[in-house]
Amino acid sequence: MIEIIPIDTPSLGDRSYVAHDGTVALVVDPQRDIDRVLKVTEEAGVRITHIFETHIHNDYVTGGYALAQQLGAAYHVNADDPVSFERVGVRDGDVIAVGEMSVRVIATPGHTFTHLSYALSDGTEEVGVFTGGSLLFGSTGRPDLLGPDHTDALVHHQYASAHRLADELPDAARVLPTHGFGSFCSATQASADRSTIGIEKAENPALTQSEEDWVADLLEGLDKWPAYYAHMAPANSAGPDAPDLSAPEPADAATLRRRIEAGEWVVDVRNRVAFAAGHVPGTFNAGLEGQFATYVGWLIPWGTPLTILANTPEEVAEAQRELVRIGIDRLAGGASGRPEDWTDAPLASYPRATFADLRDVRHHREVVVLDTRRRLEWEDGHIEGATHVPLHDLLHALDQVPDGEVWVHCAGGYRAALAASILLAHGRTVVHVDDSFANAGPAGLPISTS
Repeated sequence: MIEIIPIDTPSLGDRSYVAHDGTVALVVDPQRDIDRVLKVTEEAGVRITHIFETHIHNDYVTGGYALAQQLGAAYHVNADDPVSFERVGVRDGDVIAVGEMSVRVIATPGHTFTHLSYALSDGTEEVGVFTGGSLLFGSTGRPDLLGPDHTDALVHHQYASAHRLADELPDAARVLPTHGFGSFCSATQASADRSTIGIEKAENPALTQSEEDWVADLLEGLDKWPAYYAHMAPANSAGPDAPDLSAPEPADAATLRRRIEAGEWVVDVRNRVAFAAGHVPGTFNAGLEGQFATYVGWLIPWGTPLTILANTPEEVAEAQRELVRIGIDRLAGGASGRPEDWTDAPLASYPRATFADLRDVRHHREVVVLDTRRRLEWEDGHIEGATHVPLHDLLHALDQVPDGEVWVHCAGGYRAALAASILLAHGRTVVHVDDSFANAGPAGLPISTS
């Protein structure tokens, strides 16, 4: 009896997998912090003998190489991938025995040219397929991450790959994707937690639409991806070492002041309500409750020293774990406790408000409404008269924010908190609209799509 155990990384929107037969195990697309994988196999009482990569990842640093080195396991990577380490090169049609299980390699280009899927058999039938960034829950992986010169070829490959999986696998086979749970590697996001080939055949647009219609719809729906992606494929092709998760150097108030004045990043990972109420001047807010690593990795100038502030040492460690997954390997420092302990200056703060508050204030005085959502969100509907600067562009577009008091919003409050902290650190007067954008229209704010 095969057991398949997903290992979720919600902040990056990904899943890794362990599959075992009660004695030996295989791992698919492990994240950088391999201790999570080892904990799963230790609890199951099984031994890892094989590790598989579906593709050279764009949204995280793999733990596959380090795990294979530590355990002496076979590390299966596409034979055509130009990596600089020894691996077991695999190609379409290869079948690998793993205890009582077997894995069939299926070429599924589309997310990348060398993308592979792995069909898992219990010896009698194929019970699941690890699809990586190919066939996802109700979607597929995006085809544009290798640049515009390759997007047209890849999107058609992706369509063909989805159909190959649907044609070759039984309807009852589980679909086990790596992306689709919030990752920007997915063309759209999953609304389900489990799926099968049969369900995807009935519901996935890649399998229900014509190729022409599906390609047009998918390409129209693509938006920007995080800037840190540019560093992931080179890191993964080099064979990343296991991360150092030892505690960072403690940072006191004087050290934090020097780092902020030097232009280093000091990020407060407390929730946005606590941050708005009082924080160290010049710090940015990216709460651990959201897509912390994604947005820090997207905005920070790569290589900038980074210090983390948190309520507890455990939260500093959690932030550090999140960051090593995207290749920010060592923090400059960390501090935990209360914001009063982190500065000798008066704490900075800003008010929080709702869209109803914004409606009311606009009756009395003129304010700047800053929408920090992405392009497709803006085009779907925005407040009339608002200024649009997506969060990922804000640091390079501060001069595009009109003068005056800035009421900053996003779709739900998380991104706007980071934007508000950046604006305040650059001397602007801000109000954080910490509300769902779905409330803007009902609150009486005019919504436009032009």
